[in-house]
Amino acid sequence: MKKITNLQGTFELHNGVQMPYFGLGVYLSKDGNEVIHAVKDALNHGYRHIDTASIYDNEEGVGQGIRESEVDRKDVFLVSKVWNNDQGYDATLRAFDASLKRLGTDYLDLYLIHWPKGELSKDTWKALERLYKEKRVRSIGVSNFLKHHLEDLLPSVEIVPMINQMEFHPYLVQQELLDFCNANNIQYEAWSPLMQGHIFDLEVMKEMAHRYNKTIAQIVLRWDLQKGVVTIPKSSKKERIIANADLFDFEISEADMKALNALDRGKRFGPDPDNFDF
Repeated sequence: MKKITNLQGTFELHNGVQMPYFGLGVYLSKDGNEVIHAVKDALNHGYRHIDTASIYDNEEGVGQGIRESEVDRKDVFLVSKVWNNDQGYDATLRAFDASLKRLGTDYLDLYLIHWPKGELSKDTWKALERLYKEKRVRSIGVSNFLKHHLEDLLPSVEIVPMINQMEFHPYLVQQELLDFCNANNIQYEAWSPLMQGHIFDLEVMKEMAHRYNKTIAQIVLRWDLQKGVVTIPKSSKKERIIANADLFDFEISEADMKALNALDRGKRFGPDPDNFDF
């Protein structure tokens, strides 16, 4: 197990960049006061990793939240993603510039291809490699790429993706994909770790939370980290942002880790990377 120590702890990416293994996701956080306050509250509480995307339509607020926080930009691991309509070599370069402008920064710590788009994503990846070589982004990766998407992409790359950000929770472990990423030094990252709220309905989670004297969210987020998976739960509520990060005074036993793994049923709550229409 990778060492899990504190809110500012990191996993090392294959290019040596230290990526905080816990962050704030801002999907569905409204641009303006909602996302500004969420980012400020997270950073001022100790978070150092903020994950947004051009399609979230809140990059301006994320940038403002960082500037208004007590934390220097250089100490924040800032992530955005290129949307499907902007894939392709030239379009991706333009989309990256537009994201930087909205965020009010001159570099990103991680830039991701948001969804796999076949041959088009190979051109997109070449643009990401260029941005990386130009030191305009510190690390590059993909999101929602299944094993066969990666197997299609990898033979054509100069630089292996540092990250694969996937829907990941006890109902969707995808251990074979996780093992493939680990074997290729691609850091796995979880989105929707709380199963869009459905995690709170599971009796096994209620029982485990009671036993550990922790919340259900804290149990599942700790499980992510102990599996070596970066995680970015989303919230715009200050108390939830703070509670989600209270993960570093307990450890889930090996037996309970296995019990959570065994909940896997291949169930998605978000779109299927093999069957989406956007």
